[in-house]
Amino acid sequence: MEQSLPTERDLEAMRTVDVHKVDPETLHDIRDVQIKTELPKQERMLDFLRQIGNPYCYRHGKYIVKISFSETDVTLEDRLLSYIRSKC
Repeated sequence: MEQSLPTERDLEAMRTVDVHKVDPETLHDIRDVQIKTELPKQERMLDFLRQIGNPYCYRHGKYIVKISFSETDVTLEDRLLSYIRSKC
C-alpha cells in the first residue's frame, strides 16, 4: 500500500497542536528517526513523516519541540549566513 502525503487539514491539525496541552508520550522522539538517504526525495519525506508523526511538534528526549515557519522568500540558508556574519 502506497503512503500518501498528509492533506491540508492534516497539516493544519499538526501545526496547531498546543505544546502546553499535548501529552509528551504521544510524541515521537526525533532521535529515533533514521533518514534513509538511499530513497528518492518523495519517499524520504514520506518515511520521515511516518517516523516522526507530527513534523511540527515532537520530542527530543524530555523536551517538547514545536516549530513553525514564516511566510517569506528568505531561505534557512540565508538566515543562517546572516546570523553567522553578524557574529563575526
